[in-house]
Amino acid sequence: MAKMYVNPKVKKGHINPELQGHFSEHLGRCIYEGIYVGENSDIPNVNGMRTDVVEALKEIKVPVLRWPGGCFADEYHWKDGIGSKETRKKMINTHWGGVVEDNSFGTHEFMELCRQLGCKTYINGNVGSGTVQEMSEWVEYMTFEGVSPMADLRKANGHEEPWTVDYFGVGNENWGCGGNMRPQYYGDLYRRYQTYVRNYDSKKPISKIACGANADDYHWTDKVLETAFDHGSGYMNGLSLHYYTVPSGDWNHKGSATDFDEKSWYKTLKITLKMKELIQRHGAIMDQYDPEKKIGMIIDEWGTWYDVEPGTNPGFLYQQNTMRDAMVAGINLNLFNKNCDRVKMANIAQMVNVLQSVLLTEGDKMVKTPTWHAFNLYKHHQDGELVESFVETKDVGLEESCMIPNLTESVSLGTDGRLHVTLTNASLTDSEEIDMVLAETAVKSVKGTILTGDMKAHNTFDAPETVHTEAFSGATASGSSVKFTIPACSVLYLEVEI
Repeated sequence: MAKMYVNPKVKKGHINPELQGHFSEHLGRCIYEGIYVGENSDIPNVNGMRTDVVEALKEIKVPVLRWPGGCFADEYHWKDGIGSKETRKKMINTHWGGVVEDNSFGTHEFMELCRQLGCKTYINGNVGSGTVQEMSEWVEYMTFEGVSPMADLRKANGHEEPWTVDYFGVGNENWGCGGNMRPQYYGDLYRRYQTYVRNYDSKKPISKIACGANADDYHWTDKVLETAFDHGSGYMNGLSLHYYTVPSGDWNHKGSATDFDEKSWYKTLKITLKMKELIQRHGAIMDQYDPEKKIGMIIDEWGTWYDVEPGTNPGFLYQQNTMRDAMVAGINLNLFNKNCDRVKMANIAQMVNVLQSVLLTEGDKMVKTPTWHAFNLYKHHQDGELVESFVETKDVGLEESCMIPNLTESVSLGTDGRLHVTLTNASLTDSEEIDMVLAETAVKSVKGTILTGDMKAHNTFDAPETVHTEAFSGATASGSSVKFTIPACSVLYLEVEI
């Protein structure tokens, strides 16, 4: 029996709701068909936003949404996406699929989507091919209340009041698709561009996010901070990090989303667990410049990346989603919670129909993926206080190079006074008996919800409920202890009344 220790009296940090954030790029069928169908669609919608999608996203309490990219952001010129839709510029989406982008989903539509979701806004600006003036005017257009050319233009386009921009990314992947820059050069550009991301409303300051590293490019993190770090308030509020789980390790042949074996299962999870090392090592560099942790680590692109589904446009990045993806989600969300002193936001890529999406759509049909169900379990951590916890683990896997710990966990104390516990069991064969002991704390009651199934199990439009959560009644409380058995290939949530 594995021992798990929880000390509710030792607080380790605040779990921002934004750790469960999402990302929506103009890529494939994420925006068009996935989120936005237009006001005249036969698919039920409110102001063009699919009602079924919005309701499903509200259920998992989406806290923040990043838009418009991604690589698309550094080719996006925001004025193309405002005004009459009949006169908006059309362009070829050269990054993703070579299809026509008609710009019918722009700034007004994104803000309307966030209004319907009740979530915070994260705008990614164009540094790669855009100007300082363009970025400055976009911020003015969105947030300035007084008399100005851009505020007047917003009003003329039908929105009298300014919006709130909670986060603004100064460029995206500027080490690659955002301009192939060197870190020192980007650092200087960041200093320049962020100057004009002005806080027109001092009561609603914009959090500015600098472009951080690709995976383990620690040199980028060091040199960007060396060049751009400043102790001035509001100069840099976050530094991004991008890391994708590619099972094969080969970007040309990433592997199938649904046709994989046990060896690939463990290899995938081994690769996703590298996130822990990345957080620690990038965090250590950030600590050299920012020991007080005023700059948040913003993991604004993460998730699995497989070969596209057969017969689909390779530029659309459409993939299925199995229990393997739910396990990846659970492991990462636990890691983000455990490192919430530094990690302040994380945005899974992407929201609908692209990469590790939480929802899939086809015409008027919608499917909640296993990843959606994992997020639905973890939403109880939002705005909680991380408390000290530890669980005994054993290594599992089929070969020495891909052995991983069988269990991951995180525990928070919610505003409701209850403990919220999430665990993953990555073993494909062995359940694990656990004795969870709470330090100097009596347990009044416990209840739970579990997500489990075959490693390849997934939901389709013909069978949308193959993977779903169920009530978990296998936990028993006695004194300060809770005993339970977590099955193999499972993500478990427990609510503990203390």
